[in-house]
Amino acid sequence: MMSTKTLVAIIDGMYCQKCPKKIEDALKNKKGIGNVQVSLEDKEGVVTFDPGTISVDQILSDIQGLDAAFKAHPKATQTPVQEVTLFADHMTCGDCVKKIEDALGRLDGVTAVKVSLAMGSVTVRHNPTQISSVNLRDAIGALGFPASLRKPPQPLSSATIDIQGMTCNSCVKLIEDTIGEKSGVKSIVVSLEKGQGVIQYDPKVTTASLLAGYIDDMGYEARLLTQVPQEEPVPTCSEKSCTVDVKGMTCHSCVDLIEQVISEKPGVVKIKVSLEKGRADITFDPETTDPRQLAEDISDMGYDAEVVADSKCDEGQIQKSSKLITSNIVISGMTCQSCVKKIEGELGDVIGVGSVKVSLVEKEATVQHNPAHISADQICAKIQGLGFGASIKDVKKNASVVAKPKVIERNASLRRSKGSVRRRQPTQPREDGKYHKALFNVRGMTCASCVANIERTMAKVEGIETILVALLAQKAEVTYDPELLNPETIAKKITDLGYETTVLQEATGGHVELFISGMTCASCVGKIEDHVMKKRGVKSASVALTTSRGKFEFDPEVTGARDIIRHIESLGYEAKIFTSDSKNLAQLELERKKKSWRNSFFISLIFGVPTLLTVIFFSITKIPGGWPTPPHGAGNTTDGLINPHDIRIIPGLSLDNLLFFIFATPVQFIGERYFYIQAFKALRHRTTNMDVLIVMATTIAYCYSLGVITAAMIQQTRASPMTFFETTPMLVTFIALGRWLSHIVEGKTSEAMTKLMSLQPAEATLVERDKDGNIMNEEKIPVELVQRGDLLRVTPGEKIPVDGRVVDGKSSCDESLITGESMPVFKEPGCNVIGGSINQNGALIMEAIHVGSDSALAQIIKLVEEAQTSKAPLQALADKISSVFIPGVITASTITLVSWIIVGYVNFDLIHKDFVEGSDRSRDEVILANAFQYAITVLAVACPCALGLATPTAVMVGTGIGATSGILLKGGQPLEVAHKVKSIVFDKTGTITHGVPEVTRIVMFVRQEVLSLKELLAVTGTAEGSSEHPIGDAIVRYVKEALKCENVGNTSDFEAVSGYGIKCSVTNVEAMKDNVDVRNILNSETVVVDGVEGEEGKAEEPIGAMASKSYEVLIGNRQWMQKQGLIITPEIDEEMTKHEMQGQTAILVAVDGAVAAMMAVADTVKEEAHLAIYYLQKMGLDVYLLTGDNVKTAAAIAKKVGIKKVFAEVLPQHKKEKVEQLQRSGVKVAMVGDGVNDSPALAQADLGVAIGTGTDVAVEAADLVLMKDDLVDVIIALKLSKATVFRIRLNFFFACVYNLLGIPIAAGLLSPVNIRLQPWMAAVAMAMSSVSVVCLSLLLKLFKKPDKQEMAQNRAYIHYKEQGGQVTDENISVSRGLDDVPQRKLSGSIKGRNYPRLKEVAADDSFAVELRPGHSKSPLIEPDEEPEEWDERL
Repeated sequence: MMSTKTLVAIIDGMYCQKCPKKIEDALKNKKGIGNVQVSLEDKEGVVTFDPGTISVDQILSDIQGLDAAFKAHPKATQTPVQEVTLFADHMTCGDCVKKIEDALGRLDGVTAVKVSLAMGSVTVRHNPTQISSVNLRDAIGALGFPASLRKPPQPLSSATIDIQGMTCNSCVKLIEDTIGEKSGVKSIVVSLEKGQGVIQYDPKVTTASLLAGYIDDMGYEARLLTQVPQEEPVPTCSEKSCTVDVKGMTCHSCVDLIEQVISEKPGVVKIKVSLEKGRADITFDPETTDPRQLAEDISDMGYDAEVVADSKCDEGQIQKSSKLITSNIVISGMTCQSCVKKIEGELGDVIGVGSVKVSLVEKEATVQHNPAHISADQICAKIQGLGFGASIKDVKKNASVVAKPKVIERNASLRRSKGSVRRRQPTQPREDGKYHKALFNVRGMTCASCVANIERTMAKVEGIETILVALLAQKAEVTYDPELLNPETIAKKITDLGYETTVLQEATGGHVELFISGMTCASCVGKIEDHVMKKRGVKSASVALTTSRGKFEFDPEVTGARDIIRHIESLGYEAKIFTSDSKNLAQLELERKKKSWRNSFFISLIFGVPTLLTVIFFSITKIPGGWPTPPHGAGNTTDGLINPHDIRIIPGLSLDNLLFFIFATPVQFIGERYFYIQAFKALRHRTTNMDVLIVMATTIAYCYSLGVITAAMIQQTRASPMTFFETTPMLVTFIALGRWLSHIVEGKTSEAMTKLMSLQPAEATLVERDKDGNIMNEEKIPVELVQRGDLLRVTPGEKIPVDGRVVDGKSSCDESLITGESMPVFKEPGCNVIGGSINQNGALIMEAIHVGSDSALAQIIKLVEEAQTSKAPLQALADKISSVFIPGVITASTITLVSWIIVGYVNFDLIHKDFVEGSDRSRDEVILANAFQYAITVLAVACPCALGLATPTAVMVGTGIGATSGILLKGGQPLEVAHKVKSIVFDKTGTITHGVPEVTRIVMFVRQEVLSLKELLAVTGTAEGSSEHPIGDAIVRYVKEALKCENVGNTSDFEAVSGYGIKCSVTNVEAMKDNVDVRNILNSETVVVDGVEGEEGKAEEPIGAMASKSYEVLIGNRQWMQKQGLIITPEIDEEMTKHEMQGQTAILVAVDGAVAAMMAVADTVKEEAHLAIYYLQKMGLDVYLLTGDNVKTAAAIAKKVGIKKVFAEVLPQHKKEKVEQLQRSGVKVAMVGDGVNDSPALAQADLGVAIGTGTDVAVEAADLVLMKDDLVDVIIALKLSKATVFRIRLNFFFACVYNLLGIPIAAGLLSPVNIRLQPWMAAVAMAMSSVSVVCLSLLLKLFKKPDKQEMAQNRAYIHYKEQGGQVTDENISVSRGLDDVPQRKLSGSIKGRNYPRLKEVAADDSFAVELRPGHSKSPLIEPDEEPEEWDERL
């Protein structure tokens, strides 16, 4: 009789019903085979066979030999597993546990063993067919531990506890539920009427006093009513026990933590911790551990632990062999009998204490104790630990004292008051900034003891400087040495203490943004930055004059925002925290300044114009004689006319000096009041600014003039001396005019920001709709109150209040001021709308998504503000010059004064060639007047403001233009770097291409009479509608768009095979074909349709088509079609290969058993990509394509857009290294990308450019953000950068040249050629210098961004495009993986091994590649998440 067995085999590779039948027929004919059943659905076969005739391997081999696609292997049978718990006696320690686990674990059929020493149980998971429960019991017994399958009855203890404080049945249920869950509790019944609870428990697991303590911790008063026997087990002779005094516990969470951690230590048999007694009783195996080690383990958990008894076995011997001594201890602080009982109870439980008697009246305690275990001093310490005062009165030594055991005390120096910050003093001082901070989320803390435990323990860890734990926030802040620790290690150490910990973030230093008023010039900026940077703890300071804002970073443990504000205010400026209200404040401050300077100008003009007219009149006019003149007729001329300057009012005072004095005095003391205030503040804080120069110039001129005129009147000189009274009114007038104009044009530089801020509407219309979509209610609310999810109504002409999504309605929105898109953008349900854009011609109902500071407009404004506040690198040079400019000018003025005095006395002719001895003025007067004139002119002409405004005004205008053009620049540095870029690297997916697959070509292989184009699309779209593959999604999108339908037909019997394709039946597609003319499909600009016979648009539908016709559809690759028995002709294969060589995925569509068409699907190139690449190359930039995609696809895309240098198959983490390779060649590199995997490369590049439609990570890492998904904006950004940097340099050049030429001329360097400046002329030049610099910056507004349509119509580009982009197989260069920058052209040779797909690529004439040696392991399929894995069906 044949002995049979059954084989269950998994069979892969079956795809139709023919396959199971084929296998069954083949196996049934084999000798030794009985019954055969094969299931296609389960992909398995069941074979009955004679093992003596045929083996399992032979059966599996026969199945696989039937078809190359069949893969067969035995099905893993599910072994029955049982779990049994046995109870073993005589287990005493951890070694017993380990012995049983090791022995049972080696037995066949045993999969898991778990031994509980406390419960005396052994739980085993085993295969009962290999080993039975009885076998396991016998195996345990053979080890010396008698075992049974049934748990022996354990004697339970019962305790009655008096419970006070219960008020209702909720209290009863709470106590029963809470205590009932405690380990060892078998049952609990609580009576509200009696105020008692009866608990049955296992004394080996818990104790009655511990359970009463649990109830007490719940807020009730619990007291044991029944006397319970001693519940502590007596250790065996092979074990020892010790008592460890534990300090620092505050609740039962601490008890549970210590018991849990220490019980898992090697050698620990049992541990019981008492919160009331503050000690731990531990039974342990002395061969494995010792009391010292156990105390150290508890100390490592953050508690203070010391051994007070080494062994209970030895304790009795010590008590017997040693005589007790009596100590009398004086106790203070006792007030009642409760204090007495407390002390007696605590001391009575201490090992070594025989008896305790406390007297409340005598205020002392009499204690009999064994000095070998506890001394009188230690008893005093324990009493003091209870909150009482204690001191030794006397000690009666009745016996010899046994040597005191050694007490373990660890890290006493680290014991601090609870709640303090734990600080570890480093062995050597470290410089500031050496330590890092990290924040952690700590879960599981329940009380202040947990906080103290973590702080105390972690403070001992080497490398931790400070630790601060917050109980309520469940967080910890740790300052650590990064050379010794990292955040992950710290988190693990805290987790090891029993608190689950995760790293939140590396704590960053503090930062604050301030609004600073009172700054007048670049010197103010330099002064604030220099002084604040000298303050301890400040890491960086950046102040912007144009926006009156400053950003400061600091160490919050050393200083803070308040200290920085006070320091700035001590310099004479006003500072406050910058808030959203500060934006309006800044605008109001600018308006106030403009108004103030306007008023100052007109007031000064009242006196300045008469002064100017007087100067002109007295310089060029002569009047008839008869006026009082100096004696000797010095003022008379031959025609009887006299010089008005010679008209004398009184001796020493002329008419012109009197008029100048009258005009100058009000201006000096009233009109110049603002300058005096600012100058006084600066000088009081030992600094200088522009106001100091102005005050010095006018005050010196006024005081000098007043002094010489007073001296002349006293001496009654013949003529009035030369004075400079006219300097004050004219200087102040022109400076006020300059400041007024400067503030006006400064306001113009921030017009872009003002426009952006004005886009935010003040109100929004909130609506409520019913289920049918009808509006039930609407109300106007402030836009600040709009919440995410609100429905808002936007009427034509209104601004979109917040970012959101259209729910109902159709319209067009003007987004030009936000994205730079000049044409209105059509909006319909499902489209996103941007807050601030203008709804043009239709009412919309929208859902709010991003509100407040999360909106796109708010983020744009924030970026622009940060850019305008930040400083370009060139500004640093201007700030350095400005910081020393004013002291340098004062020095130059002093040198000028001294030099001309010396020159006057050495060579008087250089000053006054026509001087006549004995005239009205003396030589001394002429020398001093000349020297003071030059010195005052130097003070008046110098202007640091032009230097300070040169860069920030240009940056403000440039960033504003960029913002309104859809280009966001993150500061001045990207502006300066962009124009230096020589190489630009583009990511492929999502940057050069759209990032989603699209249908690009359709080739029909059948006549229209058999299957029309519309019928093909309807059938294909319906079939792929049930697929979840990206290719299927692309086909469905195209079909719905081409046929203008929203719904597809029905599918049945759908089957999808990964890596091959799909199969299904399709019906009800007739309605899809009626909505469109076939000519519209044929004339599509995006999808090319080939193989449609007849004249365009005249293909007719098949005659006699039946309603609801059923189609059998196959869609997939070659292998799928061949599996289904269809033939792939050479023509079809050639057509597919042609598209595959272009980096496209070619799929076949078979309908009713015939291959009907081929569809090519690819990630299509953006329309503007070729145009952008052409103009970038025309600008002299080297353009690279960087992608993780395979060589074939990368090269195909590069050829389409005109890129000649390609980096293919680059892993995401290696993209950064590729950028570094280019940077090492000494060029500035820009990187353009949109994905998360691009962010490291964006951050590494000298200029990171992110597509605004990309991920937030990429946008955050980039220096420049393109709001539109348009690569032409890259060109605009580079051109804007060049224009801005040119303007900055031009401003800087004029500002420097102005001062470098103006100061020497003012000092009289050109006086030998009769070129001299009067002080009022210098004032005009100074005022106009700042205005001219700002006006030059405003000329940037004339920047015209390139028009994409004009660029595309350029003749040179058209010719370039007609030539195929001038990229051929000979001049394209491709490197793979981490190869160096490509330096040689592609060849047709293949160097390397194991590249079957690549060899197919290289065999094609249209593409050639050379493999670099040493990179044979580089993958050919893209390693990152890019969508080029769509060809998995191939």
